[in-house]
Amino acid sequence: MERDDLIHDHKYSLSANHDEAHGVAIRKTIWKVTIILSIITLVEVAIGALIKQYTGDEGADNSLWPYVKIGFIVLTVVKAAYIVMVFMHLGDERKNFKMVILVPYILFIVYLIFICLAESSYWNHILHDNESNAVEAESALRQSILHDKHANAKTLHI
Repeated sequence: MERDDLIHDHKYSLSANHDEAHGVAIRKTIWKVTIILSIITLVEVAIGALIKQYTGDEGADNSLWPYVKIGFIVLTVVKAAYIVMVFMHLGDERKNFKMVILVPYILFIVYLIFICLAESSYWNHILHDNESNAVEAESALRQSILHDKHANAKTLHI
């Protein structure tokens, strides 16, 4: 039996299918992907470093913060879609095949965002209800303590 890696026939040789021009094109694509993903990442880092969410400060301007969160989600989905298109070679496929792969992915991302928003809204509601209940319970406790002190003071003076 002859080893196929030693066969120098044009049917089996890898060098017959890959020439220097093809290698240059591959390297160019790799550099392009690296630069695009690096730029998107630098934009994300810059936004995260420059725009802060202020908590507890009176008069702090948080009006941009919802847009920052949406921007991060969009940039992350763009990066993920670009990686899928390049490294899974979907960019070279037919449009229908791209949609078969990408539509479930996009629906799953939208579903996860919906779940995150629903859960965060629920927990925000629970925490604020418990906070207001705790304030009401504390004020009721203070009133009962004051009432007991006044009642004890009246019984001592009688």
